[in-house]
Amino acid sequence: MLIACVQSDVTFADIAENRKRIAEHLHAAGKMQAKLVVMPECMLCGYAYESREQAMQHAVSINDDLFSEIAELAATYELHLTFGFLEKEGDRLFNAAALVGPNGVVGRYRKVHLPALGVDRFVDRGDIPYQPLTAGEARVGLAICYDSSFPEPMRVLALAGADIIALGTNWPVSAYRTAEIVPPARSMENHLFFVAANRIGSEGGFQFCGLSSICGPDGVILAKSDDDQSTILYANIDVAEARNKRIERTPGAHVIDRFEDRCPDFYGAIAATKPTATNR
Repeated sequence: MLIACVQSDVTFADIAENRKRIAEHLHAAGKMQAKLVVMPECMLCGYAYESREQAMQHAVSINDDLFSEIAELAATYELHLTFGFLEKEGDRLFNAAALVGPNGVVGRYRKVHLPALGVDRFVDRGDIPYQPLTAGEARVGLAICYDSSFPEPMRVLALAGADIIALGTNWPVSAYRTAEIVPPARSMENHLFFVAANRIGSEGGFQFCGLSSICGPDGVILAKSDDDQSTILYANIDVAEARNKRIERTPGAHVIDRFEDRCPDFYGAIAATKPTATNR
């Protein structure tokens, strides 16, 4: 299947303009026959809000008609897409990502790891467990930006059967090393495909670095942006590669298995609420 990674600018606090931009990217990727299109964090609304009240004005419910409209576009090209938005549910507010397919919203994810940055200073912590969603022949795990700096949620998605991790992000220039290091590292340690769609442009004093990428199992870079210009990256993938965790680097002599070789009995400290003194 062909996957597409959208590196795009976003218009702050303008849902109508960003919805048009999403449609334009969908048309471009659809014409290339992409089956999964990954777009940045907060693609629908922007990120650099200065208060919860301001952000809430540009948040939408998962039942909003715009998701049905986007699903109609997805149906035109028989594809699935992910994009970031601010989700409101009653008086709650989340930095969220949706997976939308030809039949509507497949599922969504709410950001769990929240940095003291932009709208993440004001949203509620996500409450949806890490669980892959089905997009055609692929099992897609959703994550958002800072989530990827923690290996634990990426491993949880991998253990739950994710073939692809779709990461929408808003990495600023100061986080360029994250953009370079994290995608190949997470794809390597979990032996799966990792799509990191970062935004570009500037907003609220932040300049975003681009540097989006698509990485394959073992951290192989399949497509990468080296700048902060608008682009769509493409890569043909075989999800079967991600499902086989057994790697023969030297047949019969150097064989590893990313999952079977794990020793969970020794990992208890990872789930501790607070680090132990020896970890400080």
